Amino acid sequence: MEVDPPFPAGQPVPRPAAAPGRSSPWPVVAAVVTGCWTVGVVVVGQSGGWLADQVVLASGLDRVVWLWPATVLFTVLLVGAPALSLALLPRSATVRAAGRAWLAAALVLAALGLLRTIPPVHHEAYLAALAATAGLAALVLRTLGRRAAARPPGASAPPGASAPAVTMPATPGASAPAATLLGAAGGLALLLPWVWVGALGGLLETVLAGVAAAAVGVLAGELLGGAFWSRIAVGEPPRPAPSVLVGGLVAGVALLLLAAGTGQSGAQLPLLLTLPPAGFALAALHVAARPPAATRYHRPASPVDPAPGAAAGGAEAAVRPAVRWLVGLGVLGPLALTDPEEITLVLAGTRDVPFWVAAAAGAGLAVAAVLAVAYGVLLTRGRRPSRRVAGVTAGVLLVAVGVVAVGAGQPGLHGERLFVVLREQADLAGVPATTGRAGRDARIGEVHRRLVTTAERTQADLRRDLRRLRLDHTPYYLVNAVEVEGGPAVRAWLSRRPEVARVLVSQRVRPLPGPAGRSRGTAPAPAGPGWNVRMLGADRVWSQLGVDGSGIVLGSSDSGVDGGHPALAGGFRGGDDSWHDPWNGTRAPTDEGGHGTHTAGSAVGRGGIGVAPGARWVGCVNLDRNLGNPAYYLDCLQFMLAPFPPGGDPFTDGRPARAPDVLTNSWGCPSIEGCDPGVLRPATAALDAAGILVVAAAGNTGPYCGSIDDPPAPYADVLTVGAVDRQRKVTLFSSRGPVPGAAKPDLVAPGDEVLSAMPGGGYATLSGTSMATPQVAGVVALMWSANPALVGDLPRTRQILRDTATPAVATYASSTQTCGGDRNITGAGLVDAYAAVRAAQG
Repeated sequence: MEVDPPFPAGQPVPRPAAAPGRSSPWPVVAAVVTGCWTVGVVVVGQSGGWLADQVVLASGLDRVVWLWPATVLFTVLLVGAPALSLALLPRSATVRAAGRAWLAAALVLAALGLLRTIPPVHHEAYLAALAATAGLAALVLRTLGRRAAARPPGASAPPGASAPAVTMPATPGASAPAATLLGAAGGLALLLPWVWVGALGGLLETVLAGVAAAAVGVLAGELLGGAFWSRIAVGEPPRPAPSVLVGGLVAGVALLLLAAGTGQSGAQLPLLLTLPPAGFALAALHVAARPPAATRYHRPASPVDPAPGAAAGGAEAAVRPAVRWLVGLGVLGPLALTDPEEITLVLAGTRDVPFWVAAAAGAGLAVAAVLAVAYGVLLTRGRRPSRRVAGVTAGVLLVAVGVVAVGAGQPGLHGERLFVVLREQADLAGVPATTGRAGRDARIGEVHRRLVTTAERTQADLRRDLRRLRLDHTPYYLVNAVEVEGGPAVRAWLSRRPEVARVLVSQRVRPLPGPAGRSRGTAPAPAGPGWNVRMLGADRVWSQLGVDGSGIVLGSSDSGVDGGHPALAGGFRGGDDSWHDPWNGTRAPTDEGGHGTHTAGSAVGRGGIGVAPGARWVGCVNLDRNLGNPAYYLDCLQFMLAPFPPGGDPFTDGRPARAPDVLTNSWGCPSIEGCDPGVLRPATAALDAAGILVVAAAGNTGPYCGSIDDPPAPYADVLTVGAVDRQRKVTLFSSRGPVPGAAKPDLVAPGDEVLSAMPGGGYATLSGTSMATPQVAGVVALMWSANPALVGDLPRTRQILRDTATPAVATYASSTQTCGGDRNITGAGLVDAYAAVRAAQG
């Protein structure tokens, strides 16, 4: 009797085909429909969840903790049901294998997606949880695979189903390390764009991101390892091109589900583009790693259909580490080199993080497509991959990643810092409430002395320990606090110290590969006073009362001020203590974002845009790329109490006598930037005690009731301003009360389509309570210019503004959203500059 020659070790031994007959095409059609359905559900669910997050953020509402669990579970139900049907019902082993892989990936998405309940500000905790969950899921899949491989024979295969292959023990060959190296090369190629455009966070954050990426890679190896590839292969022996096509499509859908669960909200979106196409490269690696075609012998079919994770032959053993390397390095970029909190629509107006993330995602998609085509064409021509060529390819790409990282990239660590608030704050009780220029200067000097003395005494031990541990830190006195370099371990140590009240995260934006771009205006210069100036009656104050704000200094804390703008250049106070930029260290007034130039123009700009064009101004940058943090907000408020020259020490070089009179603050510090409700409260209390009036924007999170909640707007000692339109109606975006312990807003002013200055000498029309706030500060400048005895008399100034305000029209989100009455929407009413100045003179 003649017998086929022996088959090689590690080579799948085919089972005899089913009885002649034509198999039904419907399982294949069902698989295609299920795959397309899965892609649509995942893409819509993930992008929709992120957009919902952004709407909540923009609306100023509390974070919806259940949003992502609900999104993920809904996705899993929609995807898992058809995948389960594919895994159980069809006769085709290939279709069943696809269903099982997609079902397993959907369950992985459920486990990983639930981790997004962890607040984004605690990124280290999320990464640690991701690493642990992915590692545990990989262990579960491997255990289940081994048990399935070891189960005893059962019932025979369904009639008409193709017989599965029997896999023999593998003999390691040269293709295994070559496939691994090519997988690593593919992962490095996917990482390259992120190294160029991204920036690392802190040390612990970076390490945890690496561990999490490795765990996700191992998990991918279990999802797409074992006998997965042999069951997906097309033909017997497998035909390379169809096997790559089918295997790539099935693996791509599984990788899409894995990508959807990897990363915080926003970080997973680029992975939806870059990871699925890598399935084709992995399929090509499997085909190339198979031993050369050999004569096989046949034996009667075993009744067992191999299960997912069952032991595989040489090709399967070779491709698993390739999957790990390619996927692990592919997800490392978004995990380590982006901050998910910066992937936000708040920064989408310029070439900021969202722009560069989109660029990296597009480049990654192109790289993945090139890998798929290159590997598919080069590795499926019957030649096994060369270890030397694979090693050189991986080495070249590794060197390229390193060169880009230290050259074109943003080298170094750029993690968040810690804002440490001490228990003891300065006692400012009994500071004489003297008014007028001389009286106010005396008050500021006494407040400054008490603040500095308290901070130096209570911070001494902490600062000594920080120096001993070589932890970079910045002390503050306006709030008795210290900003410290460090992560969770340092935070835990600081929290246990007896002098520390609490420790907050002080957010830092990561550097960009290029300038974000300068905002400019295209509107023409005004021919006369704007509608908002006329509505307030400021133009009549100039013409009829002869008051324009002369003798008063206004302080602007914002994105900066274009000191060369024609409407603002003449009003700059000058000297070496009138400008401070803690973000970028600029020495002269400048502004990239435009927001600060616009607000300063509305307060003191000339040519008809400003309420008090005769007042002078000083400036400070507390927003960079439209984001801030507790420390930088405090930097500017502290500078306003006691200005100091560039490079000076605020504790010893501050000049209280040079403090501005009134401060305009068109910003708020939400929790996403690191603030808690009371963090800046000591600062505004100290400025109030010093006789410096703080005017702040109510916020743009209306029409929700109780939406005045981001510091410093809710504080009682701050003059909080809402916005009205040309019809004197409160705009729907204007934030509202009630506020516990205070009646907010205090007043409203024009804030809809206000024309003012922009960087580069232009003008633009903007809307927001940010636009209304500087106009009220300008009215205060007019009042104090008209009656210098009122300087520093904050109670009297507030009373005049309230008494002279005119009615404004309250607006509501609905008939039931009345916010406890019109007073919590309109405040005392619309500011009347003319009446207020007349009352101040009288």
